[in-house]
Amino acid sequence: MRLYYCLLLFCLPISFSWAQDSLSVAIDDRYREDQFYASITYNLLSNNPNGVSQSDFSTGFHFGFIRDMPINQKRNWSIGIGLGISSNSYNQNLIITETSGNINFSIDDGGLGNITKNKFTTYLIDVPFEFRWRTSSAETYKFWRIYPGFKLSYLVYNSSKLKSDLLTTNVSNIDAFNKLQYGLTLSAGYGTWNFQIYYGLNSIFDDTAQLNNQSIDSRAIKVGIMFYIL
Repeated sequence: MRLYYCLLLFCLPISFSWAQDSLSVAIDDRYREDQFYASITYNLLSNNPNGVSQSDFSTGFHFGFIRDMPINQKRNWSIGIGLGISSNSYNQNLIITETSGNINFSIDDGGLGNITKNKFTTYLIDVPFEFRWRTSSAETYKFWRIYPGFKLSYLVYNSSKLKSDLLTTNVSNIDAFNKLQYGLTLSAGYGTWNFQIYYGLNSIFDDTAQLNNQSIDSRAIKVGIMFYIL
């Protein structure tokens, strides 16, 4: 019996040391950061044709998953590639109507009376790419982050809604929207609250969208708050 207790006392420190090493490896060498995201943005239109302006508050909602792939031993540098969905609305004075299957673009000149709603909305599948730097560790849940990147989006559905005293119209799946949209992104902040910006590098509309024989080269700028989870 004494031999049993002696062996037990001898083995306990070794077992405890081994458990500590195993836990350290599991935590320090394998953790990943910020793999789910959700954001709310205020959407702006830039590079508009003469006469086009925004009205009211335009919003965007973005959700998705980004695979975090650390590229150094400390795991504070990584690359993130993901997949997400988003919806983006733009309230403005661009009138989009359909006549005999043709889409027409014009500017509100007051001829429709009081306009209570005039917006177009895009629904996108997003593929974000981020180059990530952060001050995180396996034991730190609040840390600084700076994530510059690039986002490629594919348009799956769009609609334009107009409601006024004299006209109510709803047009969807408009061919004049660009199917592929892309831009630069930046997320930065500390802990839960992070600033986010997206700057579109190409137009929301394609070359067939014309206003007074001028291409509608409006581009998206999205500014908002990003929440990262796990």
